[in-house]
Amino acid sequence: MLSNRVHDLYVLESLSDGDTVVHRLHPQVKLIATLAFIITIVSFNRYDVLGAVPYFIYPILILSLAELPAGMLHRRFLIALPFCSFAAVTNLILLRETAFVFGGIAFSWGFLSMLAILLRTYLCVMAVFILIATTPFPALTRELRRLHAPKILITLIEMIYRYIGVLIDEAGSMAIAYKLRSVKSKGIAMKDMGSFVGQLAIRSFDRGERIYAAMACRGYGRDIPDTGRTRMAAADIVCMILFCTAFVLLRFFPVLHML
Repeated sequence: MLSNRVHDLYVLESLSDGDTVVHRLHPQVKLIATLAFIITIVSFNRYDVLGAVPYFIYPILILSLAELPAGMLHRRFLIALPFCSFAAVTNLILLRETAFVFGGIAFSWGFLSMLAILLRTYLCVMAVFILIATTPFPALTRELRRLHAPKILITLIEMIYRYIGVLIDEAGSMAIAYKLRSVKSKGIAMKDMGSFVGQLAIRSFDRGERIYAAMACRGYGRDIPDTGRTRMAAADIVCMILFCTAFVLLRFFPVLHML
């Protein structure tokens, strides 16, 4: 059911209400640490597989400390897997030159590139999931504003994140109405798909306008005083420095390369 998809979409955000040592960290610490993690991961050479392996310590450690359901996060990673798999398989096909031979089997540069893409995608997606699961969404956008991120970018993130639920909710209501009128049909017939999508767009736009009007009546878009947590404690600053330093050290002094 599409209603279950709406629940799945925002279930990560519901995990941010936890009370662990990770949840209690200042949102800016987690945001900056995640950005540093992603930047260092994507900065590796496209054939460097071993360099990214030590970074698995970060998601394993945070998942344990934050008491997050690892299985649920991994299932959500499968959504992003097809997008990175296309690029990974393309490199496997195009880059056929032999990189090394192990056990009598020749491994190509495309194979190394494929592994590197899959590993980095997993690490980056998991880092973002962990950030969302340990930090309330309003706190994330608030910290982005404090870091002087472009306002239009923040607005797009807020609108897309919220309006996806509106779109899915409208689609669910229309799907139920369609089934009630077509009892024998197992799904939406292809001949009705065009009108279904068109009506979905119209209904979503109309509801979106009403939601935005309600938000504007409550002060959205105005310069409202920020009452959120503003100052970082000494422990927050220390954690941020430790995280960023560890990522940089692993980047320029890879552990596995020195063995």
